[in-house]
Amino acid sequence: MALATAPTRTPALAAAKAVLAVAAVYNVLFGAWAVLFPASAFSLAGIDQPNYPELWQCIGMIVGVYGIGYAIAARDPIRHWPIVLVGLLGKILGPIGFLGALVSGRVPIEAGLIIVTNDLIWWPGFGLALWLAWKGRAGGSARPAPSAS
Repeated sequence: MALATAPTRTPALAAAKAVLAVAAVYNVLFGAWAVLFPASAFSLAGIDQPNYPELWQCIGMIVGVYGIGYAIAARDPIRHWPIVLVGLLGKILGPIGFLGALVSGRVPIEAGLIIVTNDLIWWPGFGLALWLAWKGRAGGSARPAPSAS
């Protein structure tokens, strides 16, 4: 009995893989930048340097590690959808936290540029990957294919 499978070569899947691959490179590079040059992001945003740059470096390490996960997910977004889901959750929760800090006056709007590049621009591609994974699983990717008789 043959198993029905989700399409493995579609333009949408190729796009999702490409977005995840680019996100992987971006996150690794951003993470390295935050670890090696922790003061630079604050200088660019025009905000005070933190008292404990090690906390920003730790965030850089986490972002870089996410990049490794995105590289793994880029090879097979449908199979590795949990990595994509965790990444998208972070990319949704980060802007929510920023908005809270902005509304309370703790950060200037200029600091939001990092939210655009680290989070917002990735929503469509990550959402596409998750939609394809849901579609593949909901479409019965592990159900027996109809018989030809």
